[in-house]
Amino acid sequence: MARPSVAVERREQIVDATMTTIAEYGIRGATLDRIADTAGMSRGHVRHFVGNRDRLLLDTAVAVFADASGEPGSLLPAEVVDIDGAIDYLFGVPFLSPDRDNAVVLGLVELSRTTPEIANVLTVAYTATRMQLAQLVAQEHPDAAPDACVTVAYGVLTCALGSVFLGDFDADPARMTQSRAAAEALLATL
Repeated sequence: MARPSVAVERREQIVDATMTTIAEYGIRGATLDRIADTAGMSRGHVRHFVGNRDRLLLDTAVAVFADASGEPGSLLPAEVVDIDGAIDYLFGVPFLSPDRDNAVVLGLVELSRTTPEIANVLTVAYTATRMQLAQLVAQEHPDAAPDACVTVAYGVLTCALGSVFLGDFDADPARMTQSRAAAEALLATL
């Protein structure tokens, strides 16, 4: 029996260390040296397993936004099958918490402004999410015009994302409730 390669395990370890480093130091502070320290390996080992910093950040973006196939996909978990489940997820504590994952996403959003490959990963993920939301809205409101479903889905997603981004500095306990109410008001227009 062949011995499994450690390359996949090391790459996952390095991507996880990258996420931790971005969350702690921001995207600009996520240097290869800091990532290597966090991963508990040398900078040379990091470069051996993942290449340069640009490649590592792209791999991290893909990992953050990956669906079950490993490709960038919808932000909604597979178990979300209706608009109520989507609203519960998008306006729930795990999605809205100012935690490591959201700090990484904010760092990748910042990086997407100057790195087209990262922008493409984010665009694919957010477009997939918006389109899935539009399908769930249409499922709930079959008589609604398709364009209206897409518009409402876009509004729901931007309410959720806006609340996530505000969560890093706005400690208002009503923020999550008000954001959800705004999304539900959009849904009620159909």
